[in-house]
Amino acid sequence: MVRFLWTTLIYLLSAAVGLLVANWILDDMEVTAAAFVWAVVIFTVVQAIITPFLFKVVRRNASALIGAVGLISTFVALLVAHLLTDGLTITGTVTWVWATLIVWLVTMLATLLLPLFIAKEALGGKVGGRAGLD
Repeated sequence: MVRFLWTTLIYLLSAAVGLLVANWILDDMEVTAAAFVWAVVIFTVVQAIITPFLFKVVRRNASALIGAVGLISTFVALLVAHLLTDGLTITGTVTWVWATLIVWLVTMLATLLLPLFIAKEALGGKVGGRAGLD
């Protein structure tokens, strides 16, 4: 149960960072403060549900596309969040492509780095080498 909560927190935080960075970089993407939490929750839930499904389908039918599963699930999650919230607006095909790439890249990096950062803070900066031996 603790692992599930930890993983959920990391996914929510990484989605939040991804949406914020894309919103900051792209002029034709806007996430309002009022819709931000809902957009993050919807994005995270859709991506968590669709990624394993897509991976299974792609692995069985088109294994050459396995590397694109993350991008496809990011696009679908952005689309669903866009459709279900009034405060997430993405305008134009080019913006959709860039939003997908930025959110995918940032969420991937955040999912890898946030656990290290959080663990380091929780342990008082003693992560790595000789943690707890000083």
